Amino acid sequence: MNEVPLKPLGREDIHKLESVLLVGTLLRKEVLDLLREPSERLTWVDSLAVAAAALARERAGMSAAEIADELGRTEATIRNHLAGKTKAGLLVKETFERFSREGVKIEVEPIAGYEELEKLKAELEEEKKMRTQLEEKLKRVRERLQQILGEI
Repeated sequence: MNEVPLKPLGREDIHKLESVLLVGTLLRKEVLDLLREPSERLTWVDSLAVAAAALARERAGMSAAEIADELGRTEATIRNHLAGKTKAGLLVKETFERFSREGVKIEVEPIAGYEELEKLKAELEEEKKMRTQLEEKLKRVRERLQQILGEI
């Protein structure tokens, strides 16, 4: 991935930072758990996107009024996200602070049941192989049976 500046200098840098903040926050285990509720999913993703966009623009030196105008939100909403007064704003801010400390790394939290899913996939592949082998044996038995019946 190209270098993602934590202090963006232009539109491209703002979009890069905004994207990694959104993805980095979305992939946090606690956020994935919150997104499991279908009725809340769209609201959460939208709030996180606005919070990530606001923080990226603030880091580029834009004022809350400029950010609000650009994102089509109220100044109060932008200020609340930037201050971490909203859950989305707080989560994005924590993601940014982690990126500041550790560098920009997107880590995928293991999803509950992932190991079980992988195990089931492997078992399914084994079952498919066995089924194919049994179908081949059955075909040979049928052919042999036809041959024996023909001889009788």
